[in-house]
Amino acid sequence: MNALALPLALMLVLVLAEQLALKWRRGQPIPWLDLIFNLHSGQLVLWLFRGVEVAVFAWVAGHASLGWLSHWPAPALWLFTVLAWDLGFYCLHRVHHKIGWMWAIHVVHHQGEHFNLSLGIRNSWYSSLASIPFFLPLAVLGVPTEVFMVVSSVHYSIQFYNHNGWVGRCGWLEQVLVTPSHHRVHHGANPEYIDKNFGGTFLWWDRLFGTFQPALPEVPIVYGTPGLPASHNPFWASHLPVLRYLGWPGPRLRQQPASTVLGRLVGAGGIALFAVVIYCVHRQGGWPPGQEAVLFALVIALSLVLGGLSDGRPWAAPAWCVLGLALPLAFIGRYQLRDPFGCAVMLALGLHALALGAWWWRGQRRHTAPPPAEPVALPAGLTPSQRGAGPSAAER
Repeated sequence: MNALALPLALMLVLVLAEQLALKWRRGQPIPWLDLIFNLHSGQLVLWLFRGVEVAVFAWVAGHASLGWLSHWPAPALWLFTVLAWDLGFYCLHRVHHKIGWMWAIHVVHHQGEHFNLSLGIRNSWYSSLASIPFFLPLAVLGVPTEVFMVVSSVHYSIQFYNHNGWVGRCGWLEQVLVTPSHHRVHHGANPEYIDKNFGGTFLWWDRLFGTFQPALPEVPIVYGTPGLPASHNPFWASHLPVLRYLGWPGPRLRQQPASTVLGRLVGAGGIALFAVVIYCVHRQGGWPPGQEAVLFALVIALSLVLGGLSDGRPWAAPAWCVLGLALPLAFIGRYQLRDPFGCAVMLALGLHALALGAWWWRGQRRHTAPPPAEPVALPAGLTPSQRGAGPSAAER
């Protein structure tokens, strides 16, 4: 079992629990399309590149380390890594906002218009690759790869918490740590809040470098990136900003307004697909040759089709039906998968594909049905009951 599966499952539970709490206690509607895009924006591709980031760090630590930290006591090594990693993240984050091509990668995270835990997961496919140069100095100094991975996980968990929409202020911690109230300011599109509060865990970097900005009671925070239309398709979301930076506007992807029913269908499908992602991570490396590649390809394709559904693309519903049924048919039918968890999540996805297909087919029939016949104008003096009764005596 891959140890990352359990944190992913916990993350999904926390994201959904927060949304239900915000709906029931504060009356906030659940933004299903935004929520599901956030969950699937990076997904397996981002995790793949995260593996590249760790592999590069491990190679440098094993072949180009100066070994300066190798004789440090363990507490000193861990403390140094915690502080140095956070400083590296501050630099990374600030550069992402200042250099055009790096902003083209980071902007995906800022396009979210709802501040909640799922926003902490929203990222470009390439965000891990853009992080590599900022953490390699730790490998050169002699931080072991295992320490780097643990410290990274702790910092990213804190950042995930800092995207929650439930907690207001955190008392005295507001003076020391980056809190949800501080990070809301960072996501503000208001002129007062742009390029402020870059810190990840500790607040002192922003205070030291002059980028700290508390929330102003008279300036309500506006989220998102006005003027930069986003797509709910992870492929276009990760590539359109880069293409625009390079001078090619790319295709026009106008989002069509989604019905309430479609929003809920996308929500249910996105949750089912994320459960399959958790199972993929759980079984990583434990598949026969070729099967893992098939599963990876199907999950990525389904995440793109899910984005097409959210964007209102006409091809997306039939594609979701085909791929959503292909997954359980391939693994439960063809590959004889008998793992109860795997069978459950794949069958749930297949049932959702059938339900969405039925909804889509009803809509197609409604749109293609012939219009009702025009009522026939009856001659004066002829009652409706006499329709088709033959000529009257006078006409004969």
